[in-house]
Amino acid sequence: MAEIGSFALLLALALSLYSFLAGIIALVEGEGSERIGETARRAGIATFAAVLLASVVLVICAFRDDFSIAYIFHHSNRDLPGPYKFAVLWSGQEGSLLFWSLLLAAYGFVLRLRYKTDPRLFAYAGVVLSGVQIFFLLLLNFAAHPFAIMQGNIPADGNGLNPLLQYPEMVIHPPMLYLGYVGFTVPFAFALGALIMKYPGEKWIHITRRWTMVTW
Repeated sequence: MAEIGSFALLLALALSLYSFLAGIIALVEGEGSERIGETARRAGIATFAAVLLASVVLVICAFRDDFSIAYIFHHSNRDLPGPYKFAVLWSGQEGSLLFWSLLLAAYGFVLRLRYKTDPRLFAYAGVVLSGVQIFFLLLLNFAAHPFAIMQGNIPADGNGLNPLLQYPEMVIHPPMLYLGYVGFTVPFAFALGALIMKYPGEKWIHITRRWTMVTW
């Protein structure tokens, strides 16, 4: 399972890089580059699928008590109740970064599905989101890898979930915060895109308003 998760993260990084670079090329070339822009948009959508796969694999490993994965060993154990095993996803640094990347990819997925509202502005916002996504995926692949394998003998049991998270309200506290923190990347992407393209008028603010209100 660890190999599947690692591959999914590498694939997500490759897709984000393509979405970022192809998106820039399409914006620079302008007319006649619609096909490249469309492939960049689809790569951004596919990034969500790849990050979702990695997240699902990590949760499955938690439920299967796969202590060959260092992250599962440090943040779960055999006696942990089923509902709390979901919290393993955001109970440590590596899992939190993966969860952050998942939410960012989900917001990007919705943004790219709604691109017909203003294709060029959404294309700029999509490039900015891809750039942010690349940062987190670089961390996940090379600095804080959630699927790192334990060295030596595989332990019979893990250290368990942080006691602070073994409470219903505290389990949902980090996801609620992340939904807000990550969500504000979307208004940021629209604002930066509008500045770069010197967007006329205030239409971009009205487009962004719903994203901002939901995030708030």
